[in-house]
Amino acid sequence: MTTPVRSSSPATRPPATRPPTVLRGPAGRGSAGGTGIGVGLVLAGAVSVQFGSAFAALLFPRAGALGTVALRVTLAASLLLLVTRPRLRGYTRGDWAVACGFGLALGGMNILFYQAIDRIALGPAVTLEALGPLLLSVVVSRRRATVLWAALALAGVCLLGRGGFGRLDLTGTAFALGAGAMWAAYILLSTRAGARFPRLDGLAIAMAVAALVSLPLGVGTAGAALLEPGVLGLGLAIAVLSSGVPYALELLALRRLPAATFAVLTSLAPALAALAGYLVLDQALSLPQCAAIAMVVTAGAGAVRTGTR
Repeated sequence: MTTPVRSSSPATRPPATRPPTVLRGPAGRGSAGGTGIGVGLVLAGAVSVQFGSAFAALLFPRAGALGTVALRVTLAASLLLLVTRPRLRGYTRGDWAVACGFGLALGGMNILFYQAIDRIALGPAVTLEALGPLLLSVVVSRRRATVLWAALALAGVCLLGRGGFGRLDLTGTAFALGAGAMWAAYILLSTRAGARFPRLDGLAIAMAVAALVSLPLGVGTAGAALLEPGVLGLGLAIAVLSSGVPYALELLALRRLPAATFAVLTSLAPALAALAGYLVLDQALSLPQCAAIAMVVTAGAGAVRTGTR
């Protein structure tokens, strides 16, 4: 998984498959040039995340879905702990409960998502996963217009599964929806963790918890294959693409863009995932599936804009 952006409403968080950013972005209005740079940084980060997921699928035949997610989360956690060196003393039981819950949501989101893309194409998987944050925005918003956006997203999902969700694989669909539910939990807990822990300490601790959850599963299924140089190398590349590069780019972007603009841009995740799936994994989509993804992207962006007005 996105360091998540703290804002006044969970509805402004980007829909993605990785942790979004844990710093408050400036409400800021930069110059036109600064805004353009910020937009470019956000899009580059989103592309990095989705192509990281596509490359992760290439590792499945050698390490399995659980082995791949274990490598990605463990290596990302190691890098984050090394960079942030979080303080571990002076916190209450409540603080640790939030951090552990945050980590369980983060680990569960990644485990379920990787299980999904092992069974269905990347574009539809991210589209289904994005329903979690979208439905959360409907629940927390008091505006009626968000219900219309949710209806548009639901119509997109129905179109995506036209002819029966069996074509997408029911198990893969269920895993993607489960990842979306965990993403919604992640959003809520990331806000609380950001309020209790300084800098990126909460995220670093949560990543470590996620690694503790995923690593035994990965070792149990992949075993010694996780230690092969080629597997470790690709795992590190996936961790950097899916976590390291996006974190850095998003932190730079948040200095130039309002949080709402940031969230709208990252609503493009399903479309970028479909592109990554096509280019890296040769996962072609039909026109109705492309239209369905476009409907969910539009609904996500619309819900964010409505919730921030």
